Amino acid sequence: MERIRVSKVEDVTLWRRGARLDGTLHLMPHHIVFSYLPSPPPGSTPSAKPARQKEVWITYPMISYCCLRPSPPASHLDPSIRLRCRDFTFFAFNFLDERKARDVYDTIRGLSCKLGRLDKLLAFSYQPKPPEDQFNGWEIYDARREWKRLGISPKDTEKGWRISEINIEYKYSKTYPALVVVPSRVSDSVLRYAGEYRSRQRIPALVYRHPINNCSITRSSQPQPGLRGNRNAQDERLVAAIFATNRGWKTSQTPAGSSPESSMVNLHEYDSNSSYVGIMDTEQVTSGGTNADDLTDSSEIETESDKPKVYGAQQRNLIVDARPTVNAYAMQAVGLGSEKMDYYPGAEKAYLGIDNIHVMRRSLEAVVDALKESDFTKLPPNRALLAKSNWIKHVSNILDGTALIAQTVGIMHSHVLIHCSDGWDRTSQLSALSQICLDPYYRTLEGFIVLVEKDWLSFGHMFRHRSGFLSSDKWFSVENERIERTKGDTAAGSNPFENALRGARGLFNRHNESNESLSQATDTNGGELQNVSDIAPTSEGTPNSKPSVKIGTVEEHRVTKTNELSPVFHQFLDATYQLFYQYPTRFEFNERFLRRLLYHLYSCQYGTFLFDNEKERVEARASQRTRSVWDYFLCRKQEFMNPKYDPVVNDSVRGQERIIFPKKGETRWWAECFGRTDEEMNAFGPQAPPGLTPQTSDPHSSPEDRSGTSTPVPGESVVTGTETASQATGAGTVVHPPSSDAQMEETPHGEAASNATPTPTALEAAAAFSQNVGQNLVDGIKGLSVGASPAVERSRSPSQSAGDNEVRNELEVEMQ
Repeated sequence: MERIRVSKVEDVTLWRRGARLDGTLHLMPHHIVFSYLPSPPPGSTPSAKPARQKEVWITYPMISYCCLRPSPPASHLDPSIRLRCRDFTFFAFNFLDERKARDVYDTIRGLSCKLGRLDKLLAFSYQPKPPEDQFNGWEIYDARREWKRLGISPKDTEKGWRISEINIEYKYSKTYPALVVVPSRVSDSVLRYAGEYRSRQRIPALVYRHPINNCSITRSSQPQPGLRGNRNAQDERLVAAIFATNRGWKTSQTPAGSSPESSMVNLHEYDSNSSYVGIMDTEQVTSGGTNADDLTDSSEIETESDKPKVYGAQQRNLIVDARPTVNAYAMQAVGLGSEKMDYYPGAEKAYLGIDNIHVMRRSLEAVVDALKESDFTKLPPNRALLAKSNWIKHVSNILDGTALIAQTVGIMHSHVLIHCSDGWDRTSQLSALSQICLDPYYRTLEGFIVLVEKDWLSFGHMFRHRSGFLSSDKWFSVENERIERTKGDTAAGSNPFENALRGARGLFNRHNESNESLSQATDTNGGELQNVSDIAPTSEGTPNSKPSVKIGTVEEHRVTKTNELSPVFHQFLDATYQLFYQYPTRFEFNERFLRRLLYHLYSCQYGTFLFDNEKERVEARASQRTRSVWDYFLCRKQEFMNPKYDPVVNDSVRGQERIIFPKKGETRWWAECFGRTDEEMNAFGPQAPPGLTPQTSDPHSSPEDRSGTSTPVPGESVVTGTETASQATGAGTVVHPPSSDAQMEETPHGEAASNATPTPTALEAAAAFSQNVGQNLVDGIKGLSVGASPAVERSRSPSQSAGDNEVRNELEVEMQ
């Protein structure tokens, strides 16, 4: 292979966790293989049986950092290559010859970030050995079969749901599954009009129906109300129909042993730590708040005897916007944003303080910085850097949002609609984790596989963009050349417009480092701007493909955009581990299953995670050309089973309840995932800042019950604001721009004093800022010809278009 400059290097020393191994390095098309003979055990005799050769295998996509350190003549040090891998293993290879070290470095770089195409990855040439070759993991998930399990089929219409084939050819929404479940009362014609209001036509669609109370979890993308706050009657009709699917529903069954008392106990036990209770209490105490009756649609005419029996609460439908409040407000400046609750009566909206992909990426980078010296040394993690990373805080916020959703559906007997920006990052996390809490089936091995296939693969997640399978030149460096590269980067930003753009970044980032995506501002019709943005341009600035030839996803030449990487799926697995650790008898699979699944996300040995959505997977014929990752687990099923698993569900027995809730304040480090021991990562409590004495989450517990493994910190609620049709709490009341008529009205003289506006809060100021800057920002975007007609685009010079595209991409990424 032309990229392999050297295939075998002898007398190489491998350092890992301070241990030295001497052996031979092999460079293969898809792997680095280091073979060595382990040292004989102490006290063994020379005549003892020689040890068998061992091997360390590293797939190239697993490498997230590679640095060559040449050896100056006067240093008397061996040249070395240091690797950091995405499974949090760290290696250092020492060489006797600098030329061979550079050849190895160039080969690794060429086989990592110079491929440019998905079909060059291992998945497209991998041939499993028996017994793995006897399995077909692509057949595990069948959408119709899963919907039937949830009680939805053409023959079962009394649940209020139907399976629509509006997207059967992926023309309605390129990122949604072929089969979409919507309320029976809503026709496909309504869906077509409703799709215009949601980013990328990702309309509210069902992902889970509770079998007992017929309440639902639906997911979507953010609405597109425009700068004037436009409404869409069909979208409102769709959401109202979702919230009405359980009207008149009679609970046909109850879990074994369940009773109003048992449900009430579970609710109150969790309420003591629940951020959701804080919302309700705040509303009721500070503003007289709305109760469940206030949130009930006035058109409901059920009699008291017809209503379902609700244990612990009245119905309170919820729209969950997973973004921080300020981020959602900022999106209003470009015509996106969130629902105006005046048009969605009978529901409440909660903003969650879950940060965006950039914050999460930087958080994981800080964790890596705390661990990265573990190749040459056996030093413990840098605890100050671990605490500074806020990784535990982010995972805890996701779990708090999960608890809110699971409570609303399982205890409040209400519906939940979840979205963030595009509805494929935080939305997937919250949706899947909530179903794990609500449904014991998803806590089995088969059920978890089905859940990943449904909520991540079928409903779409940008695995390719978030994971960077094709690597990046930015991850490779030669130690003496990094200073020169830094100088070159510094000299590149002398353009006045770029300086102005940097100033705008500072304005948006002054109080909040997390901003939302502008990508939809450039394409309100659901175009795939992000999905093709990683195609490498030619010298003329156009995509590297011929118009007359249709090139598939796997054949397109692509480069990794490092600013779109984020550990979104990793966080989902980490949050699942937290639930597993808190409820060790409620999961059929073990911790190693989650860890190996994370490994194979990046190994590129299987085709399951190589694509961003179902359409790409189908068009690339992934099931015919690659193997499913589930083959690996199914043929080794016993290795991933939990011996403590108790499948019995009985709500009258503590520890056997159908629903589980994340335990607030008990999020911990997933030590095994980070390649460390529990003592190294959790000895002083995962959430403990320096100087805090470890304690349990219950301050009233006895001293003998206290442990440092789950140290809580009095944290802020994950909910950053709530909003109903009548009021807003925690987020200010200036949420949506007033109508143009209202803006034209003049205030009569003499009323100014009585109608004086109080000093706005920081969040209100952010909302007002988004309203005032909106038109100016759109004018600026028009100046960049974003969304311009093809005729206008053709009239622009290639250099002008290329410069505008670069600025537009910066704007998109800055606001993601």
